[in-house]
Parts: sequence; C-alpha cells; structure tokens
Amino acid sequence: MSFFPRQSLQLTQLLSPKLNFKHRTFATLLDLKPFNSKLSNLMKNGLVDEAQNLFGEMPHRSTVTYNAMIRGYFLNGFYEKAVRLYNQMPSRDAFSYNTMISGLMQYGDVEGAEDVFEKMECRDVVTWNSLISGYVDNDLVGDAVRVFDTMPLKDVVSWNLVIAGLVKVREFDKAEELFREMVTRDVATWTIMMKAFLDAGWIVESREIFDDMPVKDIQAWNTIISGYIQNNFVEIAEGLFHKMPGKDSNSWSLMIDVFVSTERINDALRLFNEAPCKLQKSWNSIVLGFVKNGLVREAHAVLEKSPFGCVVSWTNIMIGYFNMEDVKNAMKVFQLMAIRDTTVWNAAIFGLGENDRVEDGVKLAIEMKKDGLALDEATFTSFLTICSNLPSLNLGKQIHAEAIKVGIDCFTAFGNALITMYFRCGNMDSALLEFNIMARHDIISWNSIICGLAHHGHGEKAIEMFEKMRLSSVKPNQITFVGVLSACSHGGLVAHGKHFFDVMRKEYSLRLTNEHYTCMVDLLGKFGLIDEAMSVMNQMSVDGVEIEASVWGALLGACRVHKNLPGAEIAGEKILELEPFNSGVYLILAEIYLAHGRREKAYGMWVRMKEKGVKKQPGCSWIESSVGGGKVFLAGDKSHPEFKSISCALDLIYLEMESRNTKLSVSLSDEYIEGVY
Repeated sequence: MSFFPRQSLQLTQLLSPKLNFKHRTFATLLDLKPFNSKLSNLMKNGLVDEAQNLFGEMPHRSTVTYNAMIRGYFLNGFYEKAVRLYNQMPSRDAFSYNTMISGLMQYGDVEGAEDVFEKMECRDVVTWNSLISGYVDNDLVGDAVRVFDTMPLKDVVSWNLVIAGLVKVREFDKAEELFREMVTRDVATWTIMMKAFLDAGWIVESREIFDDMPVKDIQAWNTIISGYIQNNFVEIAEGLFHKMPGKDSNSWSLMIDVFVSTERINDALRLFNEAPCKLQKSWNSIVLGFVKNGLVREAHAVLEKSPFGCVVSWTNIMIGYFNMEDVKNAMKVFQLMAIRDTTVWNAAIFGLGENDRVEDGVKLAIEMKKDGLALDEATFTSFLTICSNLPSLNLGKQIHAEAIKVGIDCFTAFGNALITMYFRCGNMDSALLEFNIMARHDIISWNSIICGLAHHGHGEKAIEMFEKMRLSSVKPNQITFVGVLSACSHGGLVAHGKHFFDVMRKEYSLRLTNEHYTCMVDLLGKFGLIDEAMSVMNQMSVDGVEIEASVWGALLGACRVHKNLPGAEIAGEKILELEPFNSGVYLILAEIYLAHGRREKAYGMWVRMKEKGVKKQPGCSWIESSVGGGKVFLAGDKSHPEFKSISCALDLIYLEMESRNTKLSVSLSDEYIEGVY
C-alpha cells in the first residue's frame, strides 16, 4: 500500500522541473506580447531606429519578435538587414518563411524567394499564395500559373491572385476561363473579373458581371462607375452613383473629378457640398477646374467664402491671374497668403517673368533668398528663365555659381534653362559647354541647343546637332523641326530645308504648324523663290491649316528685299486684316511704295495709320555699364532724369562719327585718284 504514494511522490519530483519550465516559457511569452506589439507599431510608423533599440534591449526574444523585425525591415526598405536577421533566427515558423518569401519577391529577389520556398519542410496555402503573388508582382505570370497548377490545395485567394495576374498581362480569355472554373467566389473575384472586362473595353460584359454579383461592396460599385467614366459614359456613371446604397470618399471623389474634367464645375461644387466627408484634394480639383475654364475671379470669390482654402487652392488662383496677365491681382493674392512655401514663391517668380515683369521677378527671387526659404530646382530654373530676358549675364552667372554650390546643377531641367539663358544672352561657348557636360539630354536639351545655334546663324552646326539627336534615343518633335528649318533659313541652306520639311512629314509623321510654314516661306523668300513660297502657302490652305500673320510676314519680308510690289501688297493687306494695329506693316508698305515711286500710295498708308490711331512702338535699348548696372533707354523719351547729359553724349558721338566718315571718304577718294593716275 505504501508503495503507490512513494511512487507518486517520485513521479511528481521528476515532472516538476518540466512543469516549471513550461510555466516560465508561458510567462515569458505573455511578457513578450506587448513588446512585440510595440515593435510592429514602430515599424509601421517608419520608426526603425526606435524599433532596433527596443529589439536590442529585450532580455528574451521569440520567433514572433524576429518576424516583426524582419517584416518591418522589408516594409521600410532595409532589404539587407531583413535577410541578415532572418539568417540569425534561432528557430522559424511558417510565418517566418512566408514573410521572407513576400519580402524577397517585393525587392525582385525571385531566386532567393524560390530558395526559401524549396527549403520549407511544411508549406501551407499562405506559402503557396505568397510565391504566386511574388511572381505576379515581378511580371512572371507564367510561373505563377505553373505554381498554381501544382498546388495541393487552393483557396479563393489563390484563384484571385492568378486571375489578377492574367488580367495584368491582358490575357483576358484565360482569366475568364479560370473565373468560370471557380466553384466558390468572393466579392474580390467578381471585382477583378469586372475590372478585366473594363480594361479590355468590354462594357457590356463587365456590366453583366456586375449585375450577376450576389453581393456588391463599395469597391465593386466604384469599379463599375470608374469603368464607365474611363469609357466616356458619364451619364450612366452618374446614374449608378446615385443608386449606390453606400458611398465612401473614393465614390464622391470619382464623380467630382469627372464633373471637373467635363467642365461641369457647378455640378462638382454642388456634389462637394453634399458629400459628408470633404476631401481637400477634391476641393483643390474644383478650384483648378474654375481656373482652367478662365473663371478665376469666380473661383477667387468662392474661395474667399469657403473654409477649405489651402495653399494649393490659393496658388492655383494666383497662377490663374498670371495666366490672365492680371499681375496686380496675382501679386495681391501672393501677399495675402498666410502660408507661402517654396512652390508658391516659384510660381510667383515664374508668373512675373512670363508677364515681362523681369525686374519684379528678380527682386522677388532675391527677397525669397533673404527670407531663408530653401531654393529648389524649380526656383533656380525660374530664376534662370528670368535672367534669359535680361541683357546682362552677370546675374545669370551668379545663379549658376549658387546652383553649383547647393548641387542643383546636376538636374536636367536646370541644365536646359542654363543653355537657353546663355544662348539668349549671346554666350554660345558657355551654352555648348553646359550641353556637353550634361549627364543626360532630354528633348528640351536637344531643342534648346538646336534652336540656339539656329538663332545665332550657325545653321550647319545646328543641323549637325540634329543628326546627332537622331542617333540618340530621343525622338524629334515639332519644336525640333522649327529649330532645324530656322537653321536652314538663317544659313541659306535651301536644299537642306526642303529635305527636312519632307522628313518631318514622311519619316516622323509630325503635323506641320504655322511656325514650320513660316520658316519655309522665309527660307524660299530670302533667295527670291517667291513663286515657290506662294506654292507652300497654297498647300497650307489645301491641308486645312489657317495662314497666320507670321507666314504673311515672312512673305512680306521676302517681297521687300526682292522688290516684288504685287506680292508685298497682298501679304501686307492680309497681315492688316489679321493685325490692324501692327504699325510695322504700315511703315514697311509705305517704304516699298516710296521705293517704287508710288508717293500717293505711301501717303495713303500714313493716313490710314493715323486714322486708325496706330502708333509706332518706340525703340528700346539696354546698356550695361560698369557703374550702376543695366540702363534702359527709349527712343524719343524726354522724361529721363539724365536727358540733357544723354543728349550731349549723343551729340559728341555724332560729331565723332561725322569726323571719322569724312576722313574715311577723303582717304578713299585719294586712293581712287591714285589708282586712276
């Protein structure tokens, strides 16, 4: 009898360490739960350093702890740290392997993910789905289908992943075939298939899928509405929107955006006011819609009364005023803005430059720098654009030097602005140097260098650059050919001009514009080929291209040089029909009439000019002096504060010129007499 109690005691003593161990392990796991939860939250919020510190301070770590860290590393872009920690894990569970497969696939390490998959002794359906999802994300849909076919057990997610992959590569028939094979479908399955049909443009089939859905969630409604919008069936989309049993922020945003894009701005505003949740993005879209439709003042009035105004909306209003050339109101909006970030300043500087308020733009850029705002790529580019319209290179060079200091000079857009500025200010060597040291050339880079060389009369060099461009990966556009044809015109390269005119149409299938025709008429006209120039203009009418004043202007210039009075009369009158206040045309026609002895006709042009109240714009000169910077002079301006001093200086220059001309004529006469005798 006594044997059994003694045996029980021995058994209890033998088992007690194991029971204590299990108790401690369970207690440790309970203690780790809040730490693991905190690790996950830190990683989700991008606080990687804090998560690492917590991980390092933990006295005990479980597999869950390691999993949280590895998943967090992948989430925040620390691929190598995730791999290193995975290799250091003392033990792994299924979640460890699945996390690793998904993470490696996310960073394109397909072989690494496959290696992890192959080494797994026990795989669940999540493991297989992780591999399939990775293949789809890396555009290896064929491999995804292969793995799907070999899966021992599939769930709805497996089917959805493969169908979505087939849709991604536009294999809609195979996707539909799998869809029909499915025994059990969820809302996601139906939505994926509906989106597939919409992407293929099969509106009827997608609507059938939508109508057959046993359960429709908000995402399904949004998908079908979005599909109708993409295929320009806005009224049907609007009808479905109003039938929706429930709407989320995406539903409201979809309809507001489509109303804005179809210029139904008032409907967009009404819908925004009805929405239970007001999205700032939607409000900004509405304001931008008003501005794009030229309703800037109306948008301004609405914004004044609205509580949803933000820096984006006010910036759009300011830009709208600049586009209307209403600089006063644009700057008033700028000054009243409570928040002015770098983008706002950039827009204001650029707007002033575009409206020929160069000096104000320069002052604003200097003020921006004094206020300590960070100057970005757009700031420097806008500043350089303004400098392109100044006669002096000094400021532009200073901006260039400043950009080098802060490392902005490596950006392509900035390099393009530099090329344009140097060309416009006449410094071709610096423009070419900047082009040659640029790491990358885009279409603007090539156009800037070709047009710049053409403008300075280097036609052959411009064509040489164009041929280099054709050998690059950048395709020429319409602006490129304006530069090329202009280069031919400046360089007198008639044959080249005709060739490239045909190349543009036949090889690149680009539509000819008035600028291209102007270049051709100018090129042909310069060499007296007036009939050919007229033939080009006749072709414009045949092609349905409206002949603008610039084309007639090129013909008028050619007729003036080659003394073709009938052609000049036709061209001149056509320009005056289009631009009745163009003073230059009246004066050119009067000059041509005088050259042909038609005084009464010349007088008639002056009378017409006076009757219409047309006045000749005064000439303007910029002179950069070593003292006081740039000086501006207008012809006939007697209000200049130093008018008397300027007049005296001009008189001295005239006397010097007369003296030198007299000496030169006497010298030439002496040489002529000596040559005769």
